[in-house]
Amino acid sequence: MKHILCICLSSTIQRTVTFKSLTKTQVNRSEHYVEHASGKAINSARVLNQLEKGCATTICPLGINNADYFLNLAQKDDLEIAYVLIPGNTRTCWTLLDKSDATTTELVVGEKELTGKEEIPQDAVSVEAAEIKILKLIHESLDSVDAVLLSGSKPKIWSTDLYAAIAGITKDHNKILLADYIGQDLELTLKSVTPDIIKINDTEFIQTFMKESAQNASEDELKNEIICLSKKLNNIVVVTRGTQSTFAAQNGKFEECPVIKTQ
Repeated sequence: MKHILCICLSSTIQRTVTFKSLTKTQVNRSEHYVEHASGKAINSARVLNQLEKGCATTICPLGINNADYFLNLAQKDDLEIAYVLIPGNTRTCWTLLDKSDATTTELVVGEKELTGKEEIPQDAVSVEAAEIKILKLIHESLDSVDAVLLSGSKPKIWSTDLYAAIAGITKDHNKILLADYIGQDLELTLKSVTPDIIKINDTEFIQTFMKESAQNASEDELKNEIICLSKKLNNIVVVTRGTQSTFAAQNGKFEECPVIKTQ
């Protein structure tokens, strides 16, 4: 069995709430809700373990105020979590499901960033120490895994080059690296190493790699840029497009995968 290390710097407590019908500006009463330990890479680990039990482990930071609650949720899903504590709370996100028109609305409630005049020196020191511990955990884990999935947005409390550093450590250990993040974090990574797989959505891809045509990029232009980038980097590039088919290319060879609508 192959083993995958899932690294999540944006851990989340996710509450998914179902409504028969959801109407703005009115009181809406839910039918039911569920809560999960979440975050992009943690969700990936959950699915991987559903496909092959025990194949994925996760490293993440947790807010000290609600870390125990997060870990209890993770235990219910048999998620193997290695973590470091940081000041404050693990953020909370809400998914609202409207059964009347089969729509989903996501609410992301971020924690206060340790920036500007409100920065607390001892908290900043705690975050710096946590960053060192995360890198140590990753380094210690790499010998026992086959691949690393680094996924999700990076909160501003972390160093600018942290994602690039994690990517560099991964490739130094000759492990497969899947990079599922955007913007400056991805650009800094590409200056030092090439991820084996880059996964990104179409809007993010255009904003990162097609800045000159960001306002009016056509589907054919998007396909061509994906092909050219994968050929240039000699890797796999996967671009999701919401409810539309997914585009991908491996070393310049293009593939398209339909999206199957489910309940």
